[in-house]
Amino acid sequence: MKLSKFFFSPFKIGIAYAHCDIPCGIYDPHQAQLAAHTIIRMTNLIGEAGDDMHKIARITKVKEDHAELLKHEITVLWADYFKDEHIKNYPNLHELVFKTLKLASKTKQEVNLETAEKLLENVQEIAEIFWKTKGVKTLRIKSPYPTEGELVLPK
Repeated sequence: MKLSKFFFSPFKIGIAYAHCDIPCGIYDPHQAQLAAHTIIRMTNLIGEAGDDMHKIARITKVKEDHAELLKHEITVLWADYFKDEHIKNYPNLHELVFKTLKLASKTKQEVNLETAEKLLENVQEIAEIFWKTKGVKTLRIKSPYPTEGELVLPK
């Protein structure tokens, strides 16, 4: 007798049906916005680091880590939260998510403030759509970060 059959045969395991990995989980684009602000800040700091290669390497690692974090957060929203009716109501969502993920990759490949700022704009647009799908109004506030950008928050 197989060991797995011995251990699992007394338990009847049923099929679970859910629209996402964890039904009714808590989703929020806030972390993606923080990551985008961090990418902008690190891009600025690289420009200020001069010839200190050690400092540039450390800042670059932080920038790249946050680009990956942002990609993860947006991918989770895309794969687990957004549904067909959201795409129907916001037909640009698919292309917006695609372009946002590509911009995040681009911020890893280069040191370009315009790309980093466009990434933040896209993430903010995704945040606004996200909250609209929940019937929640949003507001933009000036962030307290050195990037001097904005945050999209639920009202």
